[in-house]
Amino acid sequence: MTGIGCYVSCMDDKLVAPGNYITADQYHEERLRAVVVLQTFVRRWLALQEVQRLRRDRDRRLRREDFNLLYHALEKWRSEEEQQINSSLRGAERKAALCFLLETETQLIAAIGHHRIAVQNNNYDKVVRNLLDKSAAPRQWRAADGRLIEMDSEHTVRAAELRDLYINLSSESQEQRLEHLLTLRHTVKEHECQLTRDIVDLIDREADLMTRQVKVASLQGLRKRISTLFLQFIKTPAFNPEVAKHLKVPQDPSQLKNDMFQCRGCQRYLQSSDFSPTAGARLSGRCRDCTGLDNIARSRDDFSCYRNILRRLRSDEMRLNQDAKIPFLLQVEDVRYLVEVLWASRSALHSSSDLYSLVFVRWEKRRVWSPWNCILLSKEETSAHLEVDDVHKAYEVTFLRGVDHKHMLARRHFSSVPVMAEHLEPTATLGNQLVSKPVTMATGKPTAHTPAGSAH
Repeated sequence: MTGIGCYVSCMDDKLVAPGNYITADQYHEERLRAVVVLQTFVRRWLALQEVQRLRRDRDRRLRREDFNLLYHALEKWRSEEEQQINSSLRGAERKAALCFLLETETQLIAAIGHHRIAVQNNNYDKVVRNLLDKSAAPRQWRAADGRLIEMDSEHTVRAAELRDLYINLSSESQEQRLEHLLTLRHTVKEHECQLTRDIVDLIDREADLMTRQVKVASLQGLRKRISTLFLQFIKTPAFNPEVAKHLKVPQDPSQLKNDMFQCRGCQRYLQSSDFSPTAGARLSGRCRDCTGLDNIARSRDDFSCYRNILRRLRSDEMRLNQDAKIPFLLQVEDVRYLVEVLWASRSALHSSSDLYSLVFVRWEKRRVWSPWNCILLSKEETSAHLEVDDVHKAYEVTFLRGVDHKHMLARRHFSSVPVMAEHLEPTATLGNQLVSKPVTMATGKPTAHTPAGSAH
């Protein structure tokens, strides 16, 4: 400031007004709000990344059930279009519309079939790679201190070498391809048999064609044959002992003696795992492939809703009771019988018919779940029902009689299944039996071998 002997210019001075005072708590609260905003944007970005990953996995992991859903939607569309044509058109116009509908349906079936073949080829490569990785995996076990110990044996090392050689056969470079073919030739020549001779012959043929500058597109069939025969070589336990543990078909014929059944559809002899069992452990007459093909050709039903109901039931019961057994004895066909036949594909309370929103819960929550202690409800009705302590006081008599009747039908249906009959209550089992009593004389006196308490 200006004083005696000192002059300070005030041309650049500014008038500063005091602002609002901010305490330390207010400052930290403001910073916290800013951090929350940043976290919301980061979490949104992470959620988008996760959704994209799940979509990619879904596209890569299409299953038979997904195609059944497509065929079911196609059948639903076809029936709706056919009903509309029959109700609105007559004569030649109706025939022309039906022919056009048939042609469109054929094109859609062909498109689904092409996509299904592509998915099967992709899944085949994944299955082969998974088999090779399993056979080449080292032995693992936990030590006393919790450390994971891995050990490679001579068989796993051999399996790893064959796996790497099989993967390297898909190289694009001509020099690398010739080098891998030479390695493959030396590998298979260690064993003398018809399979190895065929592989060596095909390798020599491809090497000769490659030296003649034949186009790669013309060699695809030959390379596919080499890969197929080499994969057969890898799957042979005599050449790769470690793979014997992961083969679907046992190498010992005695193990197949009591586990082979003939399919009435394709007339093939298959293992029991290729058939769809029911809760009674009875195998259907046709294998899974024939059953799926017949479903695609005729009814085109979608069983994913029943599979979801069964999966939800098992998870709920495992959360309530770790020793639950009955839900894991049921199969999809049994759940379909319960839903369609006993409960008429509707919620017991408000008759909701959306199968994807229906779930099975306990009728009396203090008893374990079973087909004779269950009720079919929608997801919105489940929470209210589980809060009921005494169902006999909460529901009307007419509703109780209807539920009891369905439970009686379920007991009668599953009582013929030995594995399910073990879980029937003794009182329920006796209630379904006819008890015979000896006929007494007209005087009403019991016979000599009849207890006095049984006379009427």
